[in-house]
Amino acid sequence: MLKQISVFVENKSGRLCAITEALNKESIDLRSLSVADTTDFGIVRLIVNNTEKAVNALKDGGFTAKVTDVVGFGIDDKAGAFYEVVKSIEEKGINIEYAYSMMGKVSGKADIVVRTDNNPETVKLLQAKGINIITNCDI
Repeated sequence: MLKQISVFVENKSGRLCAITEALNKESIDLRSLSVADTTDFGIVRLIVNNTEKAVNALKDGGFTAKVTDVVGFGIDDKAGAFYEVVKSIEEKGINIEYAYSMMGKVSGKADIVVRTDNNPETVKLLQAKGINIITNCDI
C-alpha cells in the first residue's frame, strides 16, 4: 500500500503555497496531490517520495499532518479501464471513500489512488485481477 499524507488547513489564500514551500525546502518530490475543501477548511492529500521527511517538514511549518494507507494501482489508459476496477470493487461490497489520479511513470498507463473501507481486501482483489499495485518503493 501507499502512504498518503493528509494536511488539514484553513481555506484561505496562500495555504497551498505554504505547504508546497515546506516540501520544496526539503527537496520532497510530489507524486500526487488532491485538494478537498469546505467553506472554512480543506484537506490536502499528498503522495510523496519520502513520507517521513515530508511529515516532519509540514509539522515544522506549523501544519497538522496525518499519514494514512491508501491503495495505488496502474491500469491501461483507455476508456472503461477505471470503470472495470470500480465495478469489481463494488461487486465485492467494498466502499470507495475517495479516489484521485497520480503522476504515472509508464506511457499508456494511468495511476490511480483509492481509499476504501477495506484496503487489504481491495489489494487482494486487484492483484487477483492482475492489476499492478503501486507501493512507496515504486515512486
